[in-house]
Amino acid sequence: MRFLYNFSIYLYILSIRIAAIFNAKAKLWLKGRKNISQNLADTFKNEKDIVWFHCASLGEFEQGKPIIEDYKKRYPSHKILLTFFSPSGFEVRKQYEKVDWVFYLPADTSKNAKKFIETVRPLKAIFIKYEFWFNYMAELKKQAIPFYSVSSIFRKEQPFFRYKNNWFAKQLKNVTHFFVQDNHSKELLNSIEISNVTISGDTRFDCVNLTAKNTKPFPLIEVFSKNKPTIICGSTWSKDERILAKYIKKNPQYNYIIAPHELTHVRELQKKTNALFFSAANQQNIHDKNVLIIDNMGMLSSIYKYGKIAYIGGGFGVGIHNILEAVAFGVPVIFGPNYKKFNEAKDLIALGGAKSISNFEELEHAANHFEEFDSTIALKYIENNSGATERVILNIWKQKEETFLFLVDSLLQFTELT
Repeated sequence: MRFLYNFSIYLYILSIRIAAIFNAKAKLWLKGRKNISQNLADTFKNEKDIVWFHCASLGEFEQGKPIIEDYKKRYPSHKILLTFFSPSGFEVRKQYEKVDWVFYLPADTSKNAKKFIETVRPLKAIFIKYEFWFNYMAELKKQAIPFYSVSSIFRKEQPFFRYKNNWFAKQLKNVTHFFVQDNHSKELLNSIEISNVTISGDTRFDCVNLTAKNTKPFPLIEVFSKNKPTIICGSTWSKDERILAKYIKKNPQYNYIIAPHELTHVRELQKKTNALFFSAANQQNIHDKNVLIIDNMGMLSSIYKYGKIAYIGGGFGVGIHNILEAVAFGVPVIFGPNYKKFNEAKDLIALGGAKSISNFEELEHAANHFEEFDSTIALKYIENNSGATERVILNIWKQKEETFLFLVDSLLQFTELT
């Protein structure tokens, strides 16, 4: 099975090389890994006391961010390496000032994993949410480096749980400790005889709570959103935008701010919605249009505070994007039908703070419903689910102390015997 896994990694690399001919994101994936082994060797030649955090992309980074920043405060002498798998995370956060280095993660081949671990020599490794790279995990175990899976969440249909002791389940035995989001994930891990699990909750609640309390102002957006109630449309895709364009045309009583998930099609979106680009906005023209397109990355999480209602994209594709960023400001959320994997979406629908839609008519109904909304529903939900970061950090520290005491006790016993 390991052979098939490694073969699939090489096939993936090959597919990226082919895709890079015509796909900008694939091209960035390759470019970011060019000469990476030498760059890593040069960077870490004389470094020590490194803690390695890894995130797949931007969404996972948002979950890891509060842990990274809390860890840095508690252990200022440690240096932090942050790696990304995807360009959508690396390109946005490559200048992140709270860590010492940001790199792409080399592809998960046995050779790359061995070389990376030997070069960086981390004190511990902390992977966020979905990331399980089996060669890296095996190499960390081999070199006795603690490896933590944080804010992870599991589902029964994943290959780990097809039957006990299958190859994928065995790879999870290389994890020092799991910090999972919910009891269901813990039960699934227990079912394959993994007991080193703590229910810590979802660190995204801490992240959005912190963002909401420390947002930077955007004066132009504040001016834009003052004369009419504003609907913020975040992380939208083409399928979302088709419904939104129809809604915008029919409902001029609102202002609209659209922040697409990708910027490759913003010109087409501008034509559909007769919008103004944020990059072209100023005090003189900000009220010329009732639609503003955010044509840059990194602003979205802070601008939900200007909204009366938020529409979150992705629900007509593989799954909704982060709804908690909006909820943290007390804003009700609307999203497409593919939300079943997201506990927060199901919770908020039950609480009356969210609605799922499948078509234009349902979008109209949902927006009308949220014209009057008690923001405390959303704010209490965020507050009641915060605190995962501290639980993770304290548990990692507790395990460190327990390991130290175990080693001391073992040494004393050995001394007595000799």
